[in-house]
Amino acid sequence: MQRSKIWFVTGASKGLGLLLVRQLLAQGYAVAATSRHTDELTQAVQPAAADRFLPLQVDLGDEASVRQALETTVRTLGGLDVVVNNAGYGQLGALEELTDQEARQNFDVNVFGTLNVLRYATPYLRQQGHGRVFNISSIGGFNGNFPGWGIYCATKFAVNGLTEAYAAEVQPFGIRATVVMPGYFRTGFLSAGSMGTPAHALDAYQLVRDSQEAHANAINGNQPGDPAKAVDLLVKVSEAENPPLHLFMGEDAYSAADSQMATVQHEMQQWQQAATATSFSA
Repeated sequence: MQRSKIWFVTGASKGLGLLLVRQLLAQGYAVAATSRHTDELTQAVQPAAADRFLPLQVDLGDEASVRQALETTVRTLGGLDVVVNNAGYGQLGALEELTDQEARQNFDVNVFGTLNVLRYATPYLRQQGHGRVFNISSIGGFNGNFPGWGIYCATKFAVNGLTEAYAAEVQPFGIRATVVMPGYFRTGFLSAGSMGTPAHALDAYQLVRDSQEAHANAINGNQPGDPAKAVDLLVKVSEAENPPLHLFMGEDAYSAADSQMATVQHEMQQWQQAATATSFSA
């Protein structure tokens, strides 16, 4: 009998990560799930099949912690098939008003945490000749036209770029990678525990203050995306023979992506003659 696929999911104590873990366990998969607080994670999951659930306390910014978590996953569950880099948080604030520490911390979690997981998960996938990797980005990693979200968008643009390069690097080893770009889904992502705000806000940035107010009050709790359906789609894609490299998720994500591509295409056409006349003359 073929063994159940083994998943490794980061940021699993809430939001999409938690829903994904619950869904995977309900469908018979084995899951290693990471969180900064395993008690909270275990209480939230409460699996019926404890032998297929491995909660792991992991500091994604600590390479040794990540390496140990993956070693424990393979040793305890018997392998590794699907990796989901889901951990991350939002950082709101104009570029001028955010401190160096606020900006770097967002990169440490959203980008370098993902890199640490890839660095230590890939050897297992490469040596066995197969595997699936999902890096959870955002539509803000494709379209950055969101005042006050520059640092967050920058982290997600980084995730998009590294996923594209990673996919090309590991394709010869039978590993398929997908960057997932959701729009607004109705999770706790916009709550205080998942979104940072600037310690030293500047009144000059009214557009940013308006965005902050809208996200905290009007948008939070009214997001159009159903997270349960998002999780179902991830599981479906994981089983697809030819998974996409780019997975936009939600009608709003598709709309924002279409707008971005149309804008870029228009600007390219507008400046094409001048911009392509920059080569050395024959």
